[in-house]
Amino acid sequence: MTEHLTIGERVAWYRRRRGLSQEVLAGLVGRTTDWLSKAENNRIELDRLSVITSLAEALDVSLGDLLAEPTLLEWSSDSGHRTIPALRDALMDYKQLTPLLGTPADGEPPTLQDLRANVKEILNAYQASRYGFATRRLPLVLADALAASRMYSGRQREDAYALLALTYQAAAMVLGKVGESELAWIAADRGLAAAQHSGQSSVTGSLFRAVTHCLLASGRFTAAIQLVNEAAVVMQPELGNGDDEHISVYGTLFLAGAMAAARTEDRATTQTFLREADETAQRLGADANHMWTAFGPTNVAIHRVATAGELGDLQIAADLGLRIDTSGLPVERRVRHSLEVARALSAWNRTDEALATLLNAEQTAPEQVRHHYLSRELVIGWMRGTRGRPSQPVADLARRLHIVAGG
Repeated sequence: MTEHLTIGERVAWYRRRRGLSQEVLAGLVGRTTDWLSKAENNRIELDRLSVITSLAEALDVSLGDLLAEPTLLEWSSDSGHRTIPALRDALMDYKQLTPLLGTPADGEPPTLQDLRANVKEILNAYQASRYGFATRRLPLVLADALAASRMYSGRQREDAYALLALTYQAAAMVLGKVGESELAWIAADRGLAAAQHSGQSSVTGSLFRAVTHCLLASGRFTAAIQLVNEAAVVMQPELGNGDDEHISVYGTLFLAGAMAAARTEDRATTQTFLREADETAQRLGADANHMWTAFGPTNVAIHRVATAGELGDLQIAADLGLRIDTSGLPVERRVRHSLEVARALSAWNRTDEALATLLNAEQTAPEQVRHHYLSRELVIGWMRGTRGRPSQPVADLARRLHIVAGG
């Protein structure tokens, strides 16, 4: 009923349904009646999650009701066309470059506790491959994080910068997954700048990792390798006394570096990076998800499979890949590994097993499979390698991936 309304118009709709006057609702959220009137008539943009949350609480509705996400479930197949532009606008807004431009943020900054919970929710959604949910929330949380970084002071400001950096990292990761590499680079670059203001080494290391992934996505493999080496030098001094977050971020850097080295067919550097990651994982002692790294022995093992696939050692990738139990890892990691296993199986003409693996992955994380280059390459290869019409499961999968006959 409210799907086609703006957020402000939804506020008005639910306010009238509750039988509240503008004066009463404005008072409940600590605003003026004039402000609420402008918000409901789209003369003020409701672009901060903390403000929308307070309105939802006052109206006794869910946040999803005001955001037109009544179920807060998975991204529909075409929702990227609606959500990506909003995130692009947020990243390209010149007012984000410096607080000297534009007007100060309206109202009180969000509490750091609320902001931390919202950032955590987005990063968890990314690891669950719920890209539409994350993309829809990111512009709002980004606005809150920017406001907090400019309105708090002292230690609280450093914490706000850390949360801003992680919000940018989430944006970079999601945008990278859906093929928006240039926007991902902007987000990662701004995130690294914010991380340095935070003074938190684990956050800075995490953004080094985000930048490395952006370099990988744009084919700048040598630069990615160089960044990993230089970032490791920065992080090593604190490694001896580092906490689990620092250790996990440090180890994950080498996993990204190993992928970059494998794509340049540099076997020696690939193995060096994998050994360093393995030693770091042993130091951590077990699989964990500190700083959303999913780092530990299992993640190192699945990167051995992925780098073997990049280097053309597909039999090794298939044999090892099928033996790894990824059930304890986040969805994004499990599905990424399944794509590597499917590629290896397909290369050894075990097409039925490869297709079954890919279909299982799609059932788990449809958006991740739909956007990943490996799934598209596999389906295109199967269609081109089939005399006559492809099998119905392959044809159906090609349709869901928007692949037409001929690739």
